Amino acid sequence: MNYVSHHGAPSLVLGGGSNMLLTQDISGDVLKVDIHGRKVVYEDDDQVHIRFGAGENWHEIVLWTLDQGLGGLENLSLIPGNCGTAPVQNIGAYGVELKDCFISCEGVRIDEKRFFELDLEGCKFGYRDSIFKNDWKGKAIITRITLRLTKHNHKLSLDYGAIKDELAAKGVEEPTPKTISDAVVAIRKKKLPDPAEIGNSGSFFKNPVVPEELANTLKERYPEMPIYTVDGGIKIAAGWLIEKAGWKGYKDGDVGVHKNQALVLVNYANATGAEVLALAHSVISSVQEKFGIVLQAEVNLI
Repeated sequence: MNYVSHHGAPSLVLGGGSNMLLTQDISGDVLKVDIHGRKVVYEDDDQVHIRFGAGENWHEIVLWTLDQGLGGLENLSLIPGNCGTAPVQNIGAYGVELKDCFISCEGVRIDEKRFFELDLEGCKFGYRDSIFKNDWKGKAIITRITLRLTKHNHKLSLDYGAIKDELAAKGVEEPTPKTISDAVVAIRKKKLPDPAEIGNSGSFFKNPVVPEELANTLKERYPEMPIYTVDGGIKIAAGWLIEKAGWKGYKDGDVGVHKNQALVLVNYANATGAEVLALAHSVISSVQEKFGIVLQAEVNLI
């Protein structure tokens, strides 16, 4: 999903709409990308490359690849949204990111009225980041993505303890892509509220990456603080920071912070986008004051 402000172009390009917060009315046309299709474009004994239309639902294609006996997407199960916006965020969960199985994407540069294709390097992926959120923001529409899946000898990622605990609870001793997916789905359903039951935008904030010096200082004060070593520094769990700042379960009128997962801002009834955004700013200020860390929104603010 991107703003496109060039003459004759839509005011808003919409994917699945799951990773956005509308704070105002949209003036002009809204274009919904609804391109479907799944096509094998390369295959050998070990791997298969599949091109997906941008309008394909992400979780549905994850389940479909698992049904084919393919590995690579299992840790990314139950992430809301469509394939076309997956590269924008470089979606990730439980130790895996889209870039780990990404081959290329194609689409349209609206400002230059031309088609494009970008490979892994060209997309400039970072943590919940890509060229589509920076140099190409508001200038491109992704129409298809191509992903690499494994046929056997799957590289299973069990780094996150929650997955190991869930597998152990289910009595799984030899994990497969499918059992890992089942575990991820179970974990996410426990932690994240169902939008059909209570309005929410999923994980609202990015996990901050901070210098090792700051992380060590905070770790001395809070030995229980969850941290992960990543490229560029130390990643700290934003949900833990928000909870420690006293926001978990907070409610003010129709807006609040979810009682089970402090990363999630919720709309209990008729809150406006502006009210949710105001709560987000309050959370950001509070965490900065307590920890010296400035949280950033993961959702697109419109």
